[in-house]
This record gives sequence, structure tokens and C-alpha cells, in this order.
Amino acid sequence: MEPVNDNQSIATDEPQVQTDAPSQTGAPENPAVGDFGVDRDRLTKEKNELQELLQRRQAEFENYRRRIERERSELFEYAAMDTVKALLPVLDDFERALKVETADKEYARGLELIYQRLYEALRKIGLEPLSTEGALFNPHEHHAVEMVDTNEHPDQTILDEYQRGYKFKGRLLRPAMLKVAVNP
Repeated sequence: MEPVNDNQSIATDEPQVQTDAPSQTGAPENPAVGDFGVDRDRLTKEKNELQELLQRRQAEFENYRRRIERERSELFEYAAMDTVKALLPVLDDFERALKVETADKEYARGLELIYQRLYEALRKIGLEPLSTEGALFNPHEHHAVEMVDTNEHPDQTILDEYQRGYKFKGRLLRPAMLKVAVNP
């Protein structure tokens, strides 16, 4: 039988150095200890940058959420705009039909009632006619189809309306088509 070595140590020929004595250079014993201040400054800077990035991202997300909410509410508010725009030619046809004289008064009265009901239904959901009587030409709401040189009327006065213009809930839906006076 062989003797068992319980300490499991290996004997070497090199002398053992004692490390309990303080170093003579004045530097920290462990080189990693001196890096703690540098690491702390770097980590603090990184933390501040990440906090600023987080705040910017949160602000961007909040702005995005508000913009989407505003667009959604506008979509719901103006969803009927295309439908109303598609019905405007029908409304125009009724107006032209009502201007024609007919011998059958009952037929004319029926057309007038249908026109009134359609007009009121569209008005309830937001249709507003543009007023052109006695107004001056406004290129944001009117479309000048004909410009007439005249000294009888002030410049940019609306002389005649060929097609009525409309707004839908404050937004221009269709400009009015007009004859406008121009002073030479």
C-alpha cells in the first residue's frame, strides 16, 4: 500500500512568496481596484444616455399615439364625406328639375318634397351650402368659370352661380362655379 497524501499539495522547487505585506509602489494591490472609478463613470454616463433615450422614445410614442387618435377621430367624423360628395350631382339634378316649369303641379310638388327631404338629410350629417349672393370672389371657396369685363360692378363681384358649392363640417367639399366681374 502506498501512503495517501491528504493535503493534495504538490511540492515545487520554487520558493513561495508572501503576499500579506503591502506593496512598496503605493499602487493598489489589485489592478482592477483602480478601474472601479473609471468603470463607475462610464456606467453612469451610459445609464444617463439610456435614460435620455428612453425619455425620447416615450415622448415619440406619446406623440404617435395622439396623432393616431386624432386621425381616427377625423376618419370617423369625415367618413360620410365621400358619400355626400357622390350625392351632390343628384341634388343638383333636383334643383335643375325644380327650375323647369311643368303643367303637372302634383309632379312638381312631389319632386320638391323629395328634394327637400334629401337636402335636409344631407344637412343633418354636415352639408353646408356656400353663400355667394352679394359676396366677393374667394379663390379658396369658388371656381371662376367665366370672367366678365365690366365697369357696372365692383371688381371680383360674383355675377352668377352656375353650380352651388358646399362645405362638409367646415371643410370645402366642392367649390362653387361662378361668373365673376373683372374691372379692366
